[in-house]
Amino acid sequence: MNSVRRPRVLMLLEGPYPTLRGGGAEAQVRTLTSAMRRRGQRVTVVAPLTADGPQAAISRVDGVPVCRLRFPRARMIGGPLLWLSLARFLHRRGHHYDVWHVHVARSWAVVSALLGRTMGKRVIVKVSGSWDLEHGALAPGAGHLSRIAYRCLCRVDAWQAISQRVCSVLVARGIPADRVAAIPNAVDTARFGRVQRDSGTPLRFVFIGRLVEEKDLTTLLDAFADVVSDPRPELLIVGTGALLESLQAQSQALELGGHVTFAGHRDDIEAILAQADIGILPSRFEGLSNALLECMAAGLPMIASRISGNEDFVRAGENGWLFEASDRQGLGRCIRAAMAMPPARRLEMGECARSTVKRQASIERVLAMLDQLYAGRPFDGTAMLMSERRA
Repeated sequence: MNSVRRPRVLMLLEGPYPTLRGGGAEAQVRTLTSAMRRRGQRVTVVAPLTADGPQAAISRVDGVPVCRLRFPRARMIGGPLLWLSLARFLHRRGHHYDVWHVHVARSWAVVSALLGRTMGKRVIVKVSGSWDLEHGALAPGAGHLSRIAYRCLCRVDAWQAISQRVCSVLVARGIPADRVAAIPNAVDTARFGRVQRDSGTPLRFVFIGRLVEEKDLTTLLDAFADVVSDPRPELLIVGTGALLESLQAQSQALELGGHVTFAGHRDDIEAILAQADIGILPSRFEGLSNALLECMAAGLPMIASRISGNEDFVRAGENGWLFEASDRQGLGRCIRAAMAMPPARRLEMGECARSTVKRQASIERVLAMLDQLYAGRPFDGTAMLMSERRA
């Protein structure tokens, strides 16, 4: 074990933890805290005790302590009372930790910013996607209460932006550049690095994620239907969500038949990725998709929309293909290019994808950057990420 004492970290998460059916922020907290515990670092997770999550007020997840805060589930007053519960927890127990790492820039970040300053604790706020930037305190043209929240958030010590684009937007919204660090989500490259595959026929594409509007699966199905070949490639859609029935109906109307399979929620993601040849992420917006990182870590070239996160990792012609979000024809061209590529070259691109993620987003890499951020040492995360993109 390293003789240098690592900071004691309190992870704060506004949703149920752990979740049964995914969730990007929750998955990241679990990935990070498990790795921290393995290296002997003290870390605790605090989350609300919600109706759709575990009901134990105190438990352990992967050996990491989890404290869940009780609050009345009553409309109008439930939220403010939860904030008071969080404030009480931080006042009583927050002094046991050196750093408070808040995983959303919302109400919990405001409470932490206010108390962290008075208690002398270093507060880090993570911004992981469009909701935090387009709604609430960080949104342009925010209302009076949101402007007050923004002034509170300006008191935090540092911001973790998980993509180059998120980093730029934060600076444009008035956050000092020297407080913003571009640190991506982490992926267990050892776990997914063991995935091996043989190129099969027909070619199989895979999408992993929630079946919701922002993932733009309607455009994916339309573009897939435009691809005329014999045999037509296969598309595996892994995940659940509100659009399942409408997407199934669209697939049937497009006469995609047995070429598109809706697999539902799956826990054996490594097995799924071992059966695929190309990953697809057609989202209209993301922060940085965990599914993108997992696919690339498993050696899949990626077809991805040119949006936040994707553009930091996918390099056209090297480890995948990029198209403009919601561009049906552009997505179709990428699918055709992947189909036309010789299997040996496709495998080379997959290995390049694996190397990219290992270099930029491995657990070891991300924890090293977080250590620097936690310690308050000078950190130019933007420059680090840019240098990796040019490598």
